[in-house]
Amino acid sequence: MIFGVRTVIGQEKVVAEILENKTKLEGLAIPSIALIDGLKGYLVIEAENEGEIKKLTYKAPNIRGLVKGQLQIQELDHFFEVKAMTSGFARGDTVELTSGAFKGEKARIIRVDEGKEKITVEIIESAVPIPITVDASQVRLIEKQDKEEAKETTGAKV
Repeated sequence: MIFGVRTVIGQEKVVAEILENKTKLEGLAIPSIALIDGLKGYLVIEAENEGEIKKLTYKAPNIRGLVKGQLQIQELDHFFEVKAMTSGFARGDTVELTSGAFKGEKARIIRVDEGKEKITVEIIESAVPIPITVDASQVRLIEKQDKEEAKETTGAKV
């Protein structure tokens, strides 16, 4: 069975380590304690019953309480999905470069390579438009292009 434990936000790793040590010292039947990225303020713990969880968390620091009832694995599936870093970016979108030689510059996307997770951009305020290819992790979306503008720039008929 899977249970949720509320913790102080930012202390999830510390609490997980404390509970792991307590499990070993007291010989509790706790097969796993999971710290999931994106699930701030919570730990997911596998145990045979809720009583084991209560023993484990009793007087442990930085614990705010237990989530009532069991968690279903389907409720946690979306935390384990792998999304491409290029998802959400499209040709014509305005982005800001967050690292590299052009850090802080605004640019317009001219190509998205989902296979390599690369984005080709042109600096907006540049005198000469030069295509620059960067990792998708090095850009932050500022503004999506309107659908009407997208049709005009791609040559699609309205």
